[in-house]
Amino acid sequence: MTEFADLTAVELVAGYRAGTLSPVEVTDAVLARVEAREPELRALYAYDASSAREAAKASEARWQTGSPLGPIDGVPLTLKENIATRGIPVPLGTAATTLTPAVSDAPAAARVRESGGILLAKTTMPDYGMLTSGLSSFHPATRNPWDLSRTPGGSSAGAAAAAAAGYGPLHVGTDIGGSIRLPAGWCGLVGLKPSFGRVPVAPPFLGRVAGPLTRTVADTALLMGVLSAPDPRDHLSLPYEQLDWSVSNPRLDGLRVGLQLDAGVGLPVEPDILEAVTAAARVFEAAGAVVEPVAPFLRRDLLDGLDTFWRVRAWSDLAALPESRRAQVLPYIAQWAAGGAEVSGVDTYRGFACIDAISVETLRATAPYDLVLSPVCAVSAPPSDWASPTNDPARPFEHIPFTVPYNMSGQPAVALNCGYTGEGQPIGLQIAGPRFADVAVLRAAAAYEGLRPEQREWPV
Repeated sequence: MTEFADLTAVELVAGYRAGTLSPVEVTDAVLARVEAREPELRALYAYDASSAREAAKASEARWQTGSPLGPIDGVPLTLKENIATRGIPVPLGTAATTLTPAVSDAPAAARVRESGGILLAKTTMPDYGMLTSGLSSFHPATRNPWDLSRTPGGSSAGAAAAAAAGYGPLHVGTDIGGSIRLPAGWCGLVGLKPSFGRVPVAPPFLGRVAGPLTRTVADTALLMGVLSAPDPRDHLSLPYEQLDWSVSNPRLDGLRVGLQLDAGVGLPVEPDILEAVTAAARVFEAAGAVVEPVAPFLRRDLLDGLDTFWRVRAWSDLAALPESRRAQVLPYIAQWAAGGAEVSGVDTYRGFACIDAISVETLRATAPYDLVLSPVCAVSAPPSDWASPTNDPARPFEHIPFTVPYNMSGQPAVALNCGYTGEGQPIGLQIAGPRFADVAVLRAAAAYEGLRPEQREWPV
């Protein structure tokens, strides 16, 4: 029998409604899983088992009277550390941050609490969220449950490790260049980067989104119905739409699907990954989709310009710190950010302009298609003590050319597993769609989920 800790959120809610499952029993099972795995994974921050048990008792009482607060009442979940929760400091993954308790819940935290979700803990992230790694100067290094010698990815590192290990079914991360999809791909998960503005965030910033990491597409859709509720604190958010997030009975026939196997820049795609993504495209084709190749559309100058702008932005933050605190930043990040210290105003603007240029190129290249398939990342998960797949701050973004274009363009993109490398590591398939077509992207992912090869057991 499937352990309570490995049931999906959809299954848990159905069991609560039928009276066959108890939020208290489920939470106890999840907490037992945490206690067993956390010493080696190090995925959590501000873990609070007693508060979780209290919340589970309150949820159970609501279900017994038929009055749940919302669609995820009683479901254990986590939030990424940079999503503020009232009374808990927000270190941003770095020892350089002053630990001041947050005065209020950020939008995602407020929505899951209002819906009755049981918050177990926050999850770890690297310094300032600028690494595809579980390394941090504040948190212990987070490990990948599939292989403890590897990173889970990042910057939603702890969220992905927690989801793969069964710390409950729902986890919320953030993504500005691939920080949900990259760890989802390396941990065998579903990770959605919603359309920009679909999920309110605070503070908002160009390209930054919050979204789910789960084990199933249906759970991601369930959580999106909660997270996408409006919040006036995000002045960049989309006008609220009451979308139907159902992903039942999805179809692929008749869709025009692009297949991008070459990003045009960055690391070359490993053979196992190329083979798995190509096989996934054949599944779409066999289901009735028309699949066509997509030429590379990201250029070296655009990726390098974005790197320049983000370095300047990071240096502006670090330069404002007292020298004693700046010295506590992870050396890789400090070295990378220092590259922005002497950049001219003109070059800074040119780097900033690359955001719009990448957006234009991405929208133009993907416009003919209902969906575009690609690898999430060209390579499999690197060692746990590497800051990035190159481990070189002079070449920091060679692994994000498949993911970052969709942050700049604001398009939705979801990662889900499409196979395994010869070493048994998960391989992520990215499915991207037109702007605001979040539901269509999730339904396509659900269709593929039902057709893909058999999945291996979770590393619990």
